Parts: sequence; structure tokens; C-alpha cells
Amino acid sequence: MRWLAEQNLVAANAIIGVAKAAYFPQISLTGFLGFQSNQLSNLFTGPTKAWQFVPQVTQPIFTAGRLRSNVRLAKAQQQVALIQYERVIQTAFREVSDALIQYRKVREIRTQQELLVTTLQDRARLAYTRYRGGVDTLLNALDADRDLFDAELGLAQTRRNELLVQVQLYRALGGGWQQ
Repeated sequence: MRWLAEQNLVAANAIIGVAKAAYFPQISLTGFLGFQSNQLSNLFTGPTKAWQFVPQVTQPIFTAGRLRSNVRLAKAQQQVALIQYERVIQTAFREVSDALIQYRKVREIRTQQELLVTTLQDRARLAYTRYRGGVDTLLNALDADRDLFDAELGLAQTRRNELLVQVQLYRALGGGWQQ
């Protein structure tokens, strides 16, 4: 998208040059398929072998402001292309900023989820130790296992989300992403 906006801006600048070139006369020399035409072959002919050069010059005499309007139109199109280019750049900065913020948040969530899993592992270990010692019931140990499993599942989903955010950041930075 950024490349396309930049190309549109370059094209708009070229169109301004074409519109301004219409103010000047057009000179044409003729040739055909790599051979000189009859007009060019007679360039150095004549009794004195003097250079005879009669180019064709065309210039409109009255255009009723068409040339000036074409230049204004080309400048307006260039301004539109410039605004679109700026908008694409602003969007790119916003996407990168959003991806960085999201990555930081997901990383913090992953860190907290890892701490929760570590805590629940200790809880499950202690629950089974208490069960084997006859102090607690098997139901409390199984509850600790279930809570640990839920936390490990949440940690796996958080790690997946972290990887997805890294892909979004890579894409926002323009890392060779193909649509």
C-alpha cells in the first residue's frame, strides 16, 4: 500500500511536467523504422550543399485557458496524491504503535500467566503431599490439578497470542508481507 501511494505521488509530479510542457511549441523530426525519411535525406542536398533544416513547429494560438487549467488540474491531482501518501504514512505509524503496545501487553500477561502456573504447580504438589499424608482429601488434590490444567491451557493460548502479535508487528513494519 505504501509503495502504491508513493508511485501515485511520483506520477502526479510527472503529470504536472507534462501539463507545463504544453506551453512550449512542439518540434518534430521524422524517421521511420531506423531509416531516415525523405525529409531527413534532403537535409544536406542542394546546389551549395548547405544545411537545409525546416522543422515543423506547432503551437496553438488560442486555447481559452485550457493549458493553464490543465496545469492547475495536474497540481490539484498532485496535492491529492500527496495527501493520500501522508495518510498511508500516518496509518503505518499507527499500526506499528498499536502492534508494539499490544505486544507489550501480551508479554506482561504471559509473565503473569507463567507465575500463576508456577504457583498452581506448587499448590498441586502440596495437595498431593497432604493427600498422601492423610491430611486432605483426593477431591482437593484433583481440584488443584484441574486449576493447574486450566492455567496451563491459558498460558498456551497467551503464548499463541504473543506469536500472533509478533506477526502483526512484523507486518506493520513492512517485513516483506505479501497480500
